[in-house]
Amino acid sequence: QVQLVESGGGLVQPGGSLRLSCTASGNIFSFDAMGWYRQAPGKQRELVAAIPRAGITNYADSVKGRFTISRDIAKNTVFLQMNSLKPEDTAVYYCNAVRNAWEYWGQGTQVTVSS
Repeated sequence: QVQLVESGGGLVQPGGSLRLSCTASGNIFSFDAMGWYRQAPGKQRELVAAIPRAGITNYADSVKGRFTISRDIAKNTVFLQMNSLKPEDTAVYYCNAVRNAWEYWGQGTQVTVSS
């Protein structure tokens, strides 16, 4: 059973930074891709950033230049560095992993950007 555990959310002022972490129960290189999604109140869940096993990362237009997805294979962890945060980035952020068309989700971590 795959488990994804997120951490790093919290309350931050506009313009601030946060780094989210997602640690998997197994080797993250076994996944076809991993990514971060977010869901704001009253809105659909949307892709924020993804990193495939091989290939280039991709980002939602709304976060390009501000967010960076990366991974530490030795630690089975994927990160989302979020800079220049805006109030509209407020949402629950979910870690996602895909393997052989199966999707796995973390429990989510709240990010609130407010003064």
